Amino acid sequence: MLVDHQVGLLTGVRDIPIRELKHNVVALARAATVLGIPLVVTTAADSMWGPTAPELVEALPAGQKVIDRSTVDARHDDRVREAVEATGRQKLIFAGVSLEVCAALPAISATAAGYDAYVAVDASGTFSRTKREPGLLRMQQAGVIFSDYGTLVVEALAENASPASGALYAAPDMPFAVLVGQISAACQAG
Repeated sequence: MLVDHQVGLLTGVRDIPIRELKHNVVALARAATVLGIPLVVTTAADSMWGPTAPELVEALPAGQKVIDRSTVDARHDDRVREAVEATGRQKLIFAGVSLEVCAALPAISATAAGYDAYVAVDASGTFSRTKREPGLLRMQQAGVIFSDYGTLVVEALAENASPASGALYAAPDMPFAVLVGQISAACQAG
């Protein structure tokens, strides 16, 4: 679930450079697409916070719907909850702006509903360190698991020999991963 990476909300992010945050959430979306992991993407009050960041929209699979909702916890919107249930997945990855609301509240409610909830903290941002730290503590107390987007997608890949591994490592735009792939291919050829 990519929750509320909206232009207006992004302008207030202060705990991670906005360029890095955009890179990370776009990379997460691309990697999920490569792995065939279904995405649920939301906005909250599009008219107030603006549209989804254009970079993220560009990275989404063709035809991906963005659900605009009024609920604070994205999972409290029936369309969002139904979209998540339709994926058939028990392990859910969340990223959102703001971390302590947009990512935390649906991750906490998903955990309470029996899902394994993971938050990609580097694909989530908020408006101050004072907001970030209690948000992380609250999620941790509820049993939400934290990680970075790269680790989560590599864990989902599970097998570097998978035919999807080359595309996966290229999707996040991590130059070192591409270099490792080139070295590995050169060693196998030589």
